[in-house]
Amino acid sequence: MLENNPARSRLAVALDVPNLAGAGNLLTALSGKVGYFKVGLELFSASGPDAVRTVIASGTRVFVDLKLNDIPNTVRRAVRSLAGCGASLCTIHASGGSKMIEAAVKEAEDSGTGMKIIAVTVLTSLDESAIGEIGMTGGTAASTERLLRLSIKAGAHGCVMSPLECSAARKIAPPGFIIVTPGIRSAADAVGDQARIATAGDAVRNGSDLLVVGRPITAAANPAERAEEILREISDAIKCR
Repeated sequence: MLENNPARSRLAVALDVPNLAGAGNLLTALSGKVGYFKVGLELFSASGPDAVRTVIASGTRVFVDLKLNDIPNTVRRAVRSLAGCGASLCTIHASGGSKMIEAAVKEAEDSGTGMKIIAVTVLTSLDESAIGEIGMTGGTAASTERLLRLSIKAGAHGCVMSPLECSAARKIAPPGFIIVTPGIRSAADAVGDQARIATAGDAVRNGSDLLVVGRPITAAANPAERAEEILREISDAIKCR
């Protein structure tokens, strides 16, 4: 984390854009205002490792969010490649199981780069109905907790979950475990395809370490101004913890 700026270190902006030109515009507009830029499936599918290198060249850390989910050896090799690109954080799906998580963590640690493996529990786009539809029992809270405990036991460095599950997760997670929360929305923001959301301040107060924000910043008329508003909200929440 960026210890000299606690609020900034907790903000990751999602570069959910179709090409490097669009990413470059956001990198310029938000320079010095965020702790991480997140490279997800859309941008990585279009530009591959160049997207990661472009962010690093801008001077900001990279959160690679590809949600890897495959046999352990395949995930291990993918993690090796991403660590070599300079990624600071890398997501895998906790539902891939303990052997897959362990393989990813070992490869990240063996790389010597300091890259952390973050396991995704239950996507924030899933509501209670969708959870039942795919065969997960007990609802979103229970499913998140099961996958959280599995991830901790397998050695993951952190987990992704909705801000609604942070408080319970914080009581379970060991010291230093990174809780990452997408689904950050203010009262004025469009919900979009997110189902389980909260404000930036509530997420921090509930125990989130890193907030992932996409469209509320990137689709704003003035992304830098909107990022500053969220940073102030994060800062105020940090003081209350």
